[in-house]
Amino acid sequence: MKSKKMKLNRKKVLLITDSFPPRSGGASVRMRGLAKYLPQYGWDPTILTMDLPGDPPQGFRVIQIPYPGDVTEHIKRILRLNPKDGLQNQLGIPDQVSLSKDPLTGKIIKRVEGWLTYPDQKRLWKPAAEEALRELLARESYHALVSSSPPEITHLIANKISREFGIPWAADFRDLWTGNHYYPYGAIRKFFDRRLEVKTLADASAMVTVSEPLCRTLKSLHNQKKVVPITNGFDPEEIKSSELHDKFSITYTGKLYQGKRDPELLFKVIRDLLREGKIQDDLLINFYGPKVYWVDALIRKYHLEELAFQYGNIDRREAVKEQSSSQILLSLNWDNPKEEGVYTGKIFEYLAAKRPILALGGPGGVVRELLQETGAGIHLRNKEDLRRTITAWYDEYCQKGYVVYRGNDKIHNYSHKNMAKKYAEVLDRITEVTDQEGFK
Repeated sequence: MKSKKMKLNRKKVLLITDSFPPRSGGASVRMRGLAKYLPQYGWDPTILTMDLPGDPPQGFRVIQIPYPGDVTEHIKRILRLNPKDGLQNQLGIPDQVSLSKDPLTGKIIKRVEGWLTYPDQKRLWKPAAEEALRELLARESYHALVSSSPPEITHLIANKISREFGIPWAADFRDLWTGNHYYPYGAIRKFFDRRLEVKTLADASAMVTVSEPLCRTLKSLHNQKKVVPITNGFDPEEIKSSELHDKFSITYTGKLYQGKRDPELLFKVIRDLLREGKIQDDLLINFYGPKVYWVDALIRKYHLEELAFQYGNIDRREAVKEQSSSQILLSLNWDNPKEEGVYTGKIFEYLAAKRPILALGGPGGVVRELLQETGAGIHLRNKEDLRRTITAWYDEYCQKGYVVYRGNDKIHNYSHKNMAKKYAEVLDRITEVTDQEGFK
């Protein structure tokens, strides 16, 4: 079944995603940025998503399809268990299993979970989403589809609809599928997942992912099929100057993970510089995001109770304001070589704040390259470099009353507007070719 003949002046695209504002998260930010700026490049988007926790922002055409819940929640209901409580807890399996004190039982639980949720937790959304798309395409014609993952079920939906209606399709990977270094399942599940990935993506007209290293990984798996790197970004309309904090403030927004996105090195350096008198107590370290007990323990360990605080979650508008008011913005990265192709979630919001960025830890990779290109901050990995940088910034703060921002206009390479422009080029290209194996 082929799509109907359409007007030549503008094109229409369907964005298939599990998330859109007001739901928070990386998917919502990326999809909203695309939907907002694609019309400037000749593409009018319709967003198909799961039912949202509130009204979507005005100015977007959003079709919400009810979500029946995760697979494990559905199974719990069948077993007459609480769908929101952990299965392990309700079955009376000791917590020690999850700590690998009983590795055999733990492996069995993990394997069963892996098969129950194949190909992903949100697969129960697929029938309703496909039916809604068929009804929509019976009334209207579209030039292209974009599916964004995770969850990977979006690609299975787009694959089905693309083949039924002959519509070119771009598969968007915010994180990779089986190439993800956080892949949670064992070798057997991975074999079947990879086979499904290769089969599904063989029909994609193009693939898009968020960095050049991830692009290379996708190309190697899919026999050099055309893959385009298009980074996430920030909304240029959110660039607004705010009055800076009076104190020497260091602000982090987002989630913290012990041993991965962990502020302990910063706390050590701040404590040492305070003891040596190289900085004074006119500083403030702010954390906005889910409170975690181990950060409070670190604050006590380094005697920073009067200087470092966790404020919990705040809405995105407040977070953006706090970012632009801070003297320094903190980005924490995991020291794992496989992280070289990963941008931390908030790094693009930090660019919009136009405040100096301190990226701490991790292999550097794309984050270091971004900061070097834009001049918006510095990436550091060791204690001595961090000591020198904090001391220099503090001295500048004492002399001028603020830390100077030295970013350049190249930050606009990472705007949502530029992201949408690059995406429009991909969509233009895949709609110009008839070979559904994609463009070369």
